[in-house]
Amino acid sequence: MAHFKFRDRHRIAYTEYGGGPAAVTSTGTRGRTSRSSTALERPVILIHGLLLSQTMDQRLAEDLAARGNRVITVDLLGHGDSDRPRDMWLYSMQAFGQQILALMDHLAIEDAVVMGTSLGANTALEVAATHPQRLRAMIIEMPVLDNALLASALTFTPILVALTFGEPLMKLVQRGAKAVPRFLLPHYGNMLLDLVRQDPGPGAAVLQGLFFGRIAPHRSERREFQTRTLVIGHRRDPVHPFSDAGMLAEELPNSSLIEANSLVELRLKPERLTEEIAGFLDEVWAGRGNRNRRRSGAARGGTRASS
Repeated sequence: MAHFKFRDRHRIAYTEYGGGPAAVTSTGTRGRTSRSSTALERPVILIHGLLLSQTMDQRLAEDLAARGNRVITVDLLGHGDSDRPRDMWLYSMQAFGQQILALMDHLAIEDAVVMGTSLGANTALEVAATHPQRLRAMIIEMPVLDNALLASALTFTPILVALTFGEPLMKLVQRGAKAVPRFLLPHYGNMLLDLVRQDPGPGAAVLQGLFFGRIAPHRSERREFQTRTLVIGHRRDPVHPFSDAGMLAEELPNSSLIEANSLVELRLKPERLTEEIAGFLDEVWAGRGNRNRRRSGAARGGTRASS
């Protein structure tokens, strides 16, 4: 794991996996890794969900790196091993989008495929709204758009209240969670327990900042996006309704849609969706045009339809 300074102030944590099919790596002083200027790289940036960390994408990052991609996972400000200031004004979708651009600048990446889940999906949309030239393509998993706003408010308002007004109690919960040895739990068990292992104050600031900002670019903006996009949704989660994924796929003029079997398919049974994502990346980096294709009906390993 490495860090860079965002706007010369806050540390942002990230991890790199792989380096592309022709990448040449070498280890220099202080253990830093450099790549030859002739390396053929296929940069892919993975962005986590709300209050989670880059560890949620570790397995996917390893799988995609093994297929010849340079994969970077990142902890947005207020998450994971990045700095976690308590100032709510530092947190917004626009600010998260700027952090992804700063990460690309730090790593000298001209353009990349950006994949985000939930919060990360909306962050990727912000990058598309402001700097589309920096995107080779997007993979949008479980976006939070118009049809999710009521369910999101009902879900996250109690969490916000608990973190803000119940901070002393939440600190006791935090101590108890930290006392659980990490080796006792599987990877995703630790990922979920990390939600309460962290200091509750910064988590409250993240939610407050998001509550008072825009959640996503307006649909009139989204219809203008030309970035090639793969949208992934599922049907059994009101915070990430499939109607939002379907609506986004219809809005974007150069998009494809895949239906996941469940909220956790990509994490617990990832083979099918990983194949879809890897195939999409191969097409993107091969430069095979920008056909307006629609993928559907892939649930339960079903058929794929294109138009």
